[in-house]
Amino acid sequence: MPAAPADAPSRSRMPLAVYILGLSVFALGTSEFMLSGLLPPIADDMGVSIPQAGLLISAFAIGMVVGAPLLAVATLRLPRRATLVTLITVFGLGQVAGALAPTYEVLFVSRVVSALACAGFWAVGAAVAMAMVPFGSRARAMAVMIGGLSIANVLGVPAGAFLGEHFGWRSAFWAVGAASAVALAGVLTRIPPIPVPEEKPRLRRELTIYRDRQVWLAVAVTALSAGGVFCVFSYLAPLLTDVAGLGSGWVPTVLGLFGIGALLGTTIGGRIADAHLFGVMLGGITASTVLLAVLALTAESPAAAVVLSFLIGVASFFTAPALNARMFNVAGAAPTLAAATTTAAFNLGNTSGPWLGGTVIDAGLGFAATAWAGAAMTTGALALVALALRFERLGADAAPGSSRVVVSSAASRDAGAERCGTT
Repeated sequence: MPAAPADAPSRSRMPLAVYILGLSVFALGTSEFMLSGLLPPIADDMGVSIPQAGLLISAFAIGMVVGAPLLAVATLRLPRRATLVTLITVFGLGQVAGALAPTYEVLFVSRVVSALACAGFWAVGAAVAMAMVPFGSRARAMAVMIGGLSIANVLGVPAGAFLGEHFGWRSAFWAVGAASAVALAGVLTRIPPIPVPEEKPRLRRELTIYRDRQVWLAVAVTALSAGGVFCVFSYLAPLLTDVAGLGSGWVPTVLGLFGIGALLGTTIGGRIADAHLFGVMLGGITASTVLLAVLALTAESPAAAVVLSFLIGVASFFTAPALNARMFNVAGAAPTLAAATTTAAFNLGNTSGPWLGGTVIDAGLGFAATAWAGAAMTTGALALVALALRFERLGADAAPGSSRVVVSSAASRDAGAERCGTT
């Protein structure tokens, strides 16, 4: 892995455009997670059961998994800014369609369309952010984008629940639509025109990144680490009320604490991951594993459940910038597909983690057991990080035919063009 100068991250200023992308992610993240607090009124209004309403969440996650690579491929040769404008517009229209949906079926379709646009924006936006900063600032740039997601958990999701409770669930969709319009204005005015490269990207060449075992290790690590946390986070509300014995009024507060912890972890991780990529991954995933195990053992203690929820938010999002940067490092020959693959990997975790947690609960093991299941997933992620580090040190991926060779040779040739936004 190429080493950036030690002072590069501290000296380089983050472009304003990266913060605009973070603002856009705030709208995307709010829409993705806000339904967790809106399921009962949606179910009542649409005449469906709460589990059926819950499928709206699954539909969004699956749309993200499928949409990221598909849209990355479909937009590979299109101008980056125009692609971002189109995707954020479609996403905003999806929110409007959801707010106006007369039936459950229409709402379901609007969620799928929104998820596809969200996935595409994440993939292209991350590639654009990477292209606008030096190599040694990649994790910091991703921390800004992921920070938008963290703020969505701190402010956007509780605000959506508040709007749903006082003005109806449709008002939350209108609010996200308005946030999308603000993000669209930011993209139009602050994202610089990004020229199409003289040599058009070729799909066959981009797909060669999937020959690299480090790419697949990065996918697995991301999915397992995210899945381990969401295995318990998805059922945090009943764990707090039924196991820890807290009143339901505590749930939004604890969810907000998790979000604050996530924002703090993202900020810290983003600042040090560029210089200590594997250290951040190993340290953060180890901390998540230990904290999940402690939560499983102490879930009946209200104080422990509250404090650990905050700490798990810190530890899990501490690794997020490093996980994103790692994928770009091993798949740098195809930055758009790298971003799409990372997006799909995170959402594989967001889908598999809750599924595993639900399986544990259905088996009669209780809500606290979801923390044990999550710890098992993060333990697997930790083992794979150690394996990736071993391969990195042995230089196994420098063998002929590996996409890492393309990365190393292309990195110096295209560094200037990438910083100008040529992707």
